[in-house]
Amino acid sequence: MHKTSKIKGVYLGVAVALSLVSTPASATIVYDANVTPDIIFGSGNSNGSFTVDRSSGVELGLRAKIPFTGTLHSNGDGTYSYTLAEANPKWNFDWTVNTDYSGTTGNVINSFTYEIGIDFDPGIGTDFFAFDPITPSTAAPFYDHSIGTNSTGNGGGAEVPLSNPPTAAELAAAPGLYQTLIGNNNVLQQSWRHAFFTALSGKSYDPTIGGTYDIYLAAFANGVQVARTDIQVTVPEPAPFALMALSLLGMGLYRRKRR
Repeated sequence: MHKTSKIKGVYLGVAVALSLVSTPASATIVYDANVTPDIIFGSGNSNGSFTVDRSSGVELGLRAKIPFTGTLHSNGDGTYSYTLAEANPKWNFDWTVNTDYSGTTGNVINSFTYEIGIDFDPGIGTDFFAFDPITPSTAAPFYDHSIGTNSTGNGGGAEVPLSNPPTAAELAAAPGLYQTLIGNNNVLQQSWRHAFFTALSGKSYDPTIGGTYDIYLAAFANGVQVARTDIQVTVPEPAPFALMALSLLGMGLYRRKRR
């Protein structure tokens, strides 16, 4: 099946980084899991390989993948690894929210606030760009997330309708339509990558070098953390011996050409 990824612009006027003070909930982390109900963005995107927290009736999922090919390399412990050749020029992180995955709480998306942290430090440290990726604000009055319920099928999520480029009328109507969607549904999903946020965050990201990146997603009720999931994505530099072998191979080919 041909796969398409939901890769669109992030409609933010100004990105506002924030940090929510909270008391962590007791997490129930499941690795290599499916999310509820399915992948509702794009078309032909398979479920699975998510690192999932199910706490307080909320399900949060994160995974890293190569877009369009759908390549998933989960290590089964919340970490994901890709070769530099696979990850250059891009890898995505898919994230999902279900505020009533069991169908028993009646909570909808705007029953909570949220925070996502995107690490831009390729080294052993972290340099997070953190913000609420769902709740509307003056800086971000709406988003182009895929939204639905527990009965929404694969690729069946609803989104704020926008042309490419969006018209003035569409942009004017979008905040109200988005508010309606998050006030009447419990499932929200998105697929993003670092490059979407370099200008907004003022941080740099170079897809041509290896690194280790952390990403987290958390949900809050009245400022108290009720669920959180974290992943770590590693894109290793080529091993020194592999580089040496490639160098020697190149020298051999060069010499043969010179003969």
